[in-house]
Amino acid sequence: MKKFILKSVLYIFLILILLEIIVRVCHLYGEDPPRYIDEYGVEKRVPDNDGYAVTGNRKMNYSKFHINKAGFNSFREFTPSIDKYEMALIGDSFIEGFHQDFSNSIGKQIEDQTHGIEVYEYGYAGYDFANQIYLVHAYKNDFQYIDQIVLYLKYENDLERDIYKPNTDRIKLLSSTIFKIRNNIKLLSYGTKIGILSPIKNLVKRGMAFNNSTEGYQTNELKGSKAEELKVDQKRIANFKKLIEVYGFDKNKTSLLLDSRTTSERFLEFCRSNNIRYIDFSTSFKNSKKPTTLIYDHHWNAHGRSIIAKVLAHDLKEQQK
Repeated sequence: MKKFILKSVLYIFLILILLEIIVRVCHLYGEDPPRYIDEYGVEKRVPDNDGYAVTGNRKMNYSKFHINKAGFNSFREFTPSIDKYEMALIGDSFIEGFHQDFSNSIGKQIEDQTHGIEVYEYGYAGYDFANQIYLVHAYKNDFQYIDQIVLYLKYENDLERDIYKPNTDRIKLLSSTIFKIRNNIKLLSYGTKIGILSPIKNLVKRGMAFNNSTEGYQTNELKGSKAEELKVDQKRIANFKKLIEVYGFDKNKTSLLLDSRTTSERFLEFCRSNNIRYIDFSTSFKNSKKPTTLIYDHHWNAHGRSIIAKVLAHDLKEQQK
């Protein structure tokens, strides 16, 4: 029996080593460039990091990233000046663009479709509207030279707070020993990305390895009442108003990029009545004959990102008339 156990342990160990080699050789694991909070309180990536982002359980999406000296995934460095025409595109992981080679990013496509414009992509996974508006405030010396500012707003989850506070807990967690171990053992990193380790994490967190099966079939849930929707809208609009009052919002050169299909009409009416300009890409997405998001992910795919670039390029041309 003892001999059997020892052989089993040895075989399991050898299998794990083999799987680790396969994951490394095939580059099935994704790389996540380190994050930090700079002296201005802005959360971003550690500069001068290059690598490959992998999404999907069979390397379905494989793209190269480059973190520039400003700490953002971009094909160019940010050098705003009064002598050039620049646009800043700010947002979360959709703008960060790890699902597409940095050399063919939304910003690069915009530049290819316009003339004499530099696009600075301030994208970072996890940014909400507070992060974005604070970034403009914190880097005001740079943004005074930038001619157009576009803030990507997902209404359903970007307006949940009315003041900015850097997420120091996330930085500490991602810098912890357990995350360093996970990142160095590529099999663990790969297993985490594709959800193999989710049952173990659920067991540790809630004492239940798998999700409640009855909840999985509750697909016909009633939406909130009109009164609840009104309350949510009022809270989000109040948060938006507070943020732009505290950190500033230059209406002459700042626009919101949004999808009106997932944005409250009350918020859109608030924007219209307060001369807050927004760029709505909903019609372009709706009229697309091809999917605009990844099959296994909610992020924009290459086609969706090209549509966003066309919408923004067209808007820039209109602004310059």
